[in-house]
Amino acid sequence: MSNQKDHLRDEGSRLQTTAAGATAGLIARFVIAPLDVVKIRLQLQTHSLSDPLSTRNLAGGPIYKGTLPTMRHILRHEGLTALWKGNVPAELLYVCYGAVQFTTYRSTSLLLHTLFGAGPESKDQSKHPLLRPAAESFIAGAAGGAAATAATYPLDLLRTRFAAQGNDRVYTSLLLAIRQIYHDEGPKGFFRGLGPGLAQIIPYMGFFFAAYETLRPVLSDCWALPFSSGAAVAGTIASVAAKTGTFPLDLVRKRIQVQGPTRGRYVHKNIPEYAGGAVRALRTILRNEGVRGMYRGLTVSLIKAAPSSAVTMWTYERALKFYGTLGLGEKEVKL
Repeated sequence: MSNQKDHLRDEGSRLQTTAAGATAGLIARFVIAPLDVVKIRLQLQTHSLSDPLSTRNLAGGPIYKGTLPTMRHILRHEGLTALWKGNVPAELLYVCYGAVQFTTYRSTSLLLHTLFGAGPESKDQSKHPLLRPAAESFIAGAAGGAAATAATYPLDLLRTRFAAQGNDRVYTSLLLAIRQIYHDEGPKGFFRGLGPGLAQIIPYMGFFFAAYETLRPVLSDCWALPFSSGAAVAGTIASVAAKTGTFPLDLVRKRIQVQGPTRGRYVHKNIPEYAGGAVRALRTILRNEGVRGMYRGLTVSLIKAAPSSAVTMWTYERALKFYGTLGLGEKEVKL
């Protein structure tokens, strides 16, 4: 049997959680960067080889089909470094996102457990918690995802815009991009697509953590997987299931993020203009591209989600133990 605690809230201090989350985000981002660029390019593509009429107004833009052909196309026309386009804002995004997400998850979970759980400190051990563990993990996961998304959203938008650039660069540097977006679009420009982003991440992270906390003890204790990989397998299963259900909102978020005065200058020159919010954008995509259009890039997204979540959760738990051995934050007041 593993000596691993049953719930993430019981592991580490708040500072250890923050540091481990940031470390996990940093490593996970570098590993999955090429897949992320491919996913964004496919999500922004509105045309298809199976529909010749949709390719009439490409204005020199590429036609991508499939994960590996898209990766080969980017390598051939833009070089190896293109697969890491937007990596600077993306690394900042993943570090900050991981830190905020895991800290919020732990704090919310501890609060819910105090308010609604029986708790190990309770003298009446026959008392049943008012909130089931899966529901507690869902609420805490949703809160963590929402807080992290809102706090880091400008970095997410910058990552998308850099990854969408072809050889004709819209932004030559991160600082120039920030200045240009602020000048042309104002502060609101950094938060384009935040609505569908939150609508997608709340159920996604809620389900992810509920599934992860349920699967982790089973995979870690009962199956005795090698290299302590129960956390990685649990993260993979939870992420794939959650990603599939919420993918259309993720696609809409990406389409809205590249709206504005630079919309026609990215690698896809024919990105439509979406006015009226996420719901209208979903209707437009469904009407013009069909159901398949709402799932462009799903395959690579799932391929990316598996290693990303596996690396994130495996690294998080290893980093948490490492920072624990250093005694980081041991003197803090526990919530």
